[in-house]
Amino acid sequence: MNLPVSQIVVGISMPGGPEVLQQQERPITMPRKGEVLVKVHAAGVNRPDIVQRQGHYPPPSGASDIPGLEIAGEVVALGEGVATPAIGARVLALVTGGGYAQYCLAEAALALPIPDNLDYVAAAGIAETYFTVWSNVFMRGALKAGETLLVHGGSSGIGTTAIQLGKAFGATVLVTAGSAEKCAACEKLGADVAINYREEDFVTAVKKATEGRGADVILDMVGGRYIERNYQAAAQDGRIVQIAFMQGSRVEIDFMRLMLKRLTHTGATLRSRPLAEKIEIADALHAHVWPLLNNGRCMPIIHRVFPMAEASQAHALMEAGQSIGKLILLPME
Repeated sequence: MNLPVSQIVVGISMPGGPEVLQQQERPITMPRKGEVLVKVHAAGVNRPDIVQRQGHYPPPSGASDIPGLEIAGEVVALGEGVATPAIGARVLALVTGGGYAQYCLAEAALALPIPDNLDYVAAAGIAETYFTVWSNVFMRGALKAGETLLVHGGSSGIGTTAIQLGKAFGATVLVTAGSAEKCAACEKLGADVAINYREEDFVTAVKKATEGRGADVILDMVGGRYIERNYQAAAQDGRIVQIAFMQGSRVEIDFMRLMLKRLTHTGATLRSRPLAEKIEIADALHAHVWPLLNNGRCMPIIHRVFPMAEASQAHALMEAGQSIGKLILLPME
């Protein structure tokens, strides 16, 4: 396949607001051993992209400085030792950077087949959120059928994914969200209880919904003062999984409740995890979640699609907190 030598990407000109996202011309790098080159048809926007743009989340050593952690597209070149996916295959991939581009390198083992019933836009909304939810809710949090899952940020890309997967695997799902519209959207996706945190205390609401027992697993991206309140909302032997700190990571807290309830408070980032761990997550998703995507029981929720030239507008919308589900970018042709 004849490939161009350069491409148009959206890079970060300097740390700052959405306006620092600018179109740039960059060379196309051919895949190394174990990699594939993907012609990007769509790319997902995620909060880590915003934090990187602000200068607070540098890419790991060796990763592209171009933002973008999930893509969907067509394989156009193979690195040494790669047999699958084949050239021409439709794939979605988790990447460590480089997604806001016309072409992006991906580890072959993290380039999964796109379910036949999904187009590239929908597929681009899967990798980052599904890897995150599966690894944190089901692997670290060990959610089991019959347990109660509390998800903060229920209308986000992570939240809408956690609702669907939690319900699919037999959990009762409670969520928090910041408006009546967002709560209604969460309930439409299957949430058993949606709590408008602007109007009611989520600890009280969780206790009421669980007859005083509390949530077995809590997925939290807020941090700050939510940390101590999560301890109050958790059930005995509850597991709290931290994936972000939108309200800050430094708090003063009384840990006595953690001891008395035998709580587990854990957390993880995804981008910097070793490749072997990401492959383990990918294999689990393909085995347990891909059947749900193939039969339509779980679907990525897409709020809006932007041309990649308008990546700054997509970032501004995410920062405003007005979206429900995923924001997707379409690369320049």
